[in-house]
Amino acid sequence: MERKIVKSLEEWKLRPVRKPLLLQGARQVGKTYSVLEFGRTHYRNTLYVSLEDSRDYAAVFDRDLDPDRIVAELAVLTGQSVKVEDTLIVLDEVQAVPRALTSLKYFAEGATPYQVIATGSLLGATVQQIGPAASFPVGKVEMLTMRPMDFEEFCWALDQTPLLDAIEEAASANAGGVFHEKALDLYRQYLAVGGMPEAVAAFSSQVDLNAVLVTQSRLNHACIADMAKYASPPETARILAAWASLPAQLAKENRRFQYSLVRPGARASQYEWAIQWLVSAGLVTPVAMIDTGRLPLAAHVQPGAFKLYMYDTGLLSDRLEIPLERLIYSTAMVSGFAGPLTENYVVQALVANGITPYSWASPGKAEVDIVYQSRSGDIVPVEVKAGDNVRSKSLARFVELYHPPLAVRVSTKNFGLENGLRSVPVYAAHLLGR
Repeated sequence: MERKIVKSLEEWKLRPVRKPLLLQGARQVGKTYSVLEFGRTHYRNTLYVSLEDSRDYAAVFDRDLDPDRIVAELAVLTGQSVKVEDTLIVLDEVQAVPRALTSLKYFAEGATPYQVIATGSLLGATVQQIGPAASFPVGKVEMLTMRPMDFEEFCWALDQTPLLDAIEEAASANAGGVFHEKALDLYRQYLAVGGMPEAVAAFSSQVDLNAVLVTQSRLNHACIADMAKYASPPETARILAAWASLPAQLAKENRRFQYSLVRPGARASQYEWAIQWLVSAGLVTPVAMIDTGRLPLAAHVQPGAFKLYMYDTGLLSDRLEIPLERLIYSTAMVSGFAGPLTENYVVQALVANGITPYSWASPGKAEVDIVYQSRSGDIVPVEVKAGDNVRSKSLARFVELYHPPLAVRVSTKNFGLENGLRSVPVYAAHLLGR
């Protein structure tokens, strides 16, 4: 499957001075596959070790962290020859061996310019558990984050590149195209299937919804297993409680996270760490609430006020036990939860394209789902609608107060300009940051 991360890997390879690369992200988003495919197409040889699967590989890092010795011993264990200029060294699941993570500092400082990529699942959630025997290589690595496949990558997997080209042309012209209904169909498929590569593969190969459902369920259970694996029992209980509350949090009209939905009487002091664990593990995306729509947005964050969205809409639909057929084939989607799913999807699309979303609320009842700062520095408010009922007093209030140069409505309506608002169909949300 074609992934956008490959472009970033190619840019890393071309740098004249290259630090080790640390690729982080939730489990099963495609890190290992993408790195190995990159090695296959860009190097003569790839030395690959999975640090979760072998004590022999882990033992290599028990001694000194001299890069030349480490590479020599790994070459013997794997039976691979290493030529510095033509070999990619891949340390997979590096969080399983803390000293391997620390060794990246020595690779960065060493005289031999080894080309090293380390991958880490739950990396952020486990760094604090490294302890005195190891340390994070601050400033000595280049870091990238990989997420589930976005709508563009989903369309690539389904051989729908011509449709994506047509969508981009229509966005540039701000005029609707005849492909609108077909694109909406694909969008609904993406909502149901999500962007986890294994689920996409099951869907694209034979449109097998049962296989998709089994895959999604297994991945959701794997998330829970990781919580127990990488946290103490008391911590795990709080992480699980926060995780279990996510559907109920999103079902609320304003989506703002409420600790009382985790457990009656719960306080922030009890669950802040659990939420941070979920964020660090890449399983949820936090969206901070702001009370002012002026630059810089980060300066107007309301302490303790935020929303949490799940990292994949397909896994969210599985947790909600929504029948995939209904998501895909019903134009009305799912009564009562179409809004949260659509909002979750738009947040994913922005984050996947390097945009930090915020949410705005006025002292009264007005609230805009998403506000972001464009790369040129403009503030852009975005109202998200699951259907084509697009009236919004809150967006109008934001425009009245802050006069942004652009206001966007994301809905199932086609491209266009209406009452001073730019209409962007849901399937083009990935283009907002551009």
